[in-house]
Amino acid sequence: MRWNLDPVLIAVLLLLALMVGRSRSGALSVLALVVVFVSPLCALSAALFSARVVHHVLLVAVAAPLLAMAWPSRAPRSGTIPFLASAVVLWAWHLPPAYDLAMSHVAVYWAMQASLLLSAVAFWRAALHPHQGGGTAVLLILGAYMQMALLGALLTFAPTQLYAIHAMAPLAWGMAPLADQQLGGLIMWVPASLPYVLFGAMIARREWRTMQQVRA
Repeated sequence: MRWNLDPVLIAVLLLLALMVGRSRSGALSVLALVVVFVSPLCALSAALFSARVVHHVLLVAVAAPLLAMAWPSRAPRSGTIPFLASAVVLWAWHLPPAYDLAMSHVAVYWAMQASLLLSAVAFWRAALHPHQGGGTAVLLILGAYMQMALLGALLTFAPTQLYAIHAMAPLAWGMAPLADQQLGGLIMWVPASLPYVLFGAMIARREWRTMQQVRA
């Protein structure tokens, strides 16, 4: 139940709120980051891999797209490179050696968080740009979800517990470490689809309205 009231973190969030908080999407992105980094979820995610998955999903699939909407790029850009970069970053940090290092070293931990967020924001800025083609945007969002779902499936069906940092702590919560990992994989695989579905539906609705205006 511990809240993270680190003064540097609070200062960064306040600065971000001043920069983007005037828009609804900007305010919601800051709120999502408060949940991720300030609320007890942050402390819980140090113990349970499943909580860490919730943490990462909120970071890359909720806070990042909202921040991208509040801070759009000036012109539409190809989403291929941002898509590949965000996927590589996500998968790289879930390799057991990289993950365990990040969870045991403060500087590496914040490097993980920053790279996940920034690469995801770059991806969503390309996918959600108002002038990005609707079909392209939907394919980008679908691809982003599918690669996350694949990672989640691999974690769900892994025969052994992969992360040394979570080898003992789940026991205090009445969970076997492998069961905790499987739950995390399922969260990444199934519930994590919801933000992608919502943003994909938003794109489809925008395209429908554009078609209706053209016909009118």
